[in-house]
Amino acid sequence: MHMYNVVDLFAGGGGFSRGFSDAGFRVSLGVELDPNAARTFSYNFPKAIVLEEDVASVTYREIERHVGRVDLLIGGSPCEPFTATNPRRMDDPLDRLYTDPLGQLTLHFIRLVGELQPKVFVLENVPGIAQGPLREAIRREFKRIGFDEVYFNILFAEHYEVPSHRKRVFISNLRIAPPPRGRRTVRDALEGLPPVDSGFPNHETVTLSRSKAERIARLRPGEALMKFRGAREIYGNYIRLRWDEIAPTVMGTRRFVHPEEDRLLTVREQARLMGFPDYHVFFGPKDSQFNQIGEAVPPPLARAIAETIKDLIR
Repeated sequence: MHMYNVVDLFAGGGGFSRGFSDAGFRVSLGVELDPNAARTFSYNFPKAIVLEEDVASVTYREIERHVGRVDLLIGGSPCEPFTATNPRRMDDPLDRLYTDPLGQLTLHFIRLVGELQPKVFVLENVPGIAQGPLREAIRREFKRIGFDEVYFNILFAEHYEVPSHRKRVFISNLRIAPPPRGRRTVRDALEGLPPVDSGFPNHETVTLSRSKAERIARLRPGEALMKFRGAREIYGNYIRLRWDEIAPTVMGTRRFVHPEEDRLLTVREQARLMGFPDYHVFFGPKDSQFNQIGEAVPPPLARAIAETIKDLIR
């Protein structure tokens, strides 16, 4: 069978690519500007080429020179311009796409789709990118490059064995609706790990100030130590998890407290909440590692998408 060629824009720590790789696709190239995330991607996909560049400056000729024909173009463009958790997002939805420099990166994804003309493209982001006038603007941009049929596939990670809540839209030229695969809880995610600081990858103590540690010790399951304001609502942080439920949405700046122990989850435990396998290793300072995890597409969800695409194009 032909080994389909995947290029991952905004590759990050490799969550999206991990799912496609596990489904049998060849991850040929990743584009990632952040050096810590680029190192993580390079380590976990040693056969892939990594371009440590801004997607806005990458040309289709550069990609084709490295990998030839691109069968699938995937990527999760920055969500900050579109997410309700960002209190500083622009008021006008169209400004979020056309004026915000991070929002414009979505347009560069579309540009590269038009230039490379892959068999399949999949763009991941928060549902806010597909609401109101933004939905029609994105349809119009894809139609301009030759893709008349565009689907806004809304999927929940927790329906695909990911032990945390995550609602995302996957914009594609295919209708993607993988069948649900069951539910996993925080208990399932954390089961079987060795003790913290035992040498297991990314499983080191996350340091806390004495005052914060004292306050965390008083948290009951489900309670948050602090809160922050988004564009429309209040969100919790430093939340003590409940064993037999899924975790709240994992974010780059969000930390979780262990269900029983008075400590924060390690990077490895947080990665398990997103469905990363233990052999997927993260590099850089701890804050960068947490950010790579929080910005990723959960690998089990990515694999479900990849397997659906494989069935459709086979």
